[in-house]
Amino acid sequence: MQAGVSDRSDQEAGKESRIEIRWGEEMMSMKSVDFLIAGIGGQGTVVASDILSDVGSESGYDVKKSDILGLAVRGGSVVSHVRWAEQVRAPMIEEGTAHFLVGFEWLETLRRLSYVNAKGTIVVNDCRLDPITVSSGEADYPGKETILTELKKAARKVYVIPGLQTALDIGNARTLNIVVMGALSRLLEPSPSLWEEIVRKRVPKKLVDLNLDAFRKGRGLIK
Repeated sequence: MQAGVSDRSDQEAGKESRIEIRWGEEMMSMKSVDFLIAGIGGQGTVVASDILSDVGSESGYDVKKSDILGLAVRGGSVVSHVRWAEQVRAPMIEEGTAHFLVGFEWLETLRRLSYVNAKGTIVVNDCRLDPITVSSGEADYPGKETILTELKKAARKVYVIPGLQTALDIGNARTLNIVVMGALSRLLEPSPSLWEEIVRKRVPKKLVDLNLDAFRKGRGLIK
């Protein structure tokens, strides 16, 4: 396994940072928010975690993140831990503590279910990508309804979004990660303009307009 860790701190001395998030149907103010992003190599998980980290940092929070890549970068599991707080002491999230589990694929989301807090939120992309063990016949892929039942047992709120289909409708499946970040942004305090500013910096210049469209379409997936 490979792991990369980045550390950012951009606080004013003595600042009482509060983070507004949607907790169920209400907005709540919290001192810290932990995110776990789970996907497969090639889906843009690390870029998504970079964007989420930059948004937190630009909002004035202390931010730490860790990206864990499977042995096969394309097709292997990719998990990103991102933490926003007044002061973050460690980049890794403990099991049972993540406020948000963001899944780019059904089975990868299920595999990381132990990390989500019982009062937390899951945002899952409606997408199935069979791992080698399934495609080779060594294992079975659980049914979508079975997975969804488990997700609903584990978290207070579950949002299922057609992220991949939205990206395909835009004309580029590689914008999936930006679509998902757009959806997640609806559940957090930082303004859409800040998210869009970060997207502009993180994507190739020739694809800025396409990705901004993906972000805005993603925001529309969660009302």
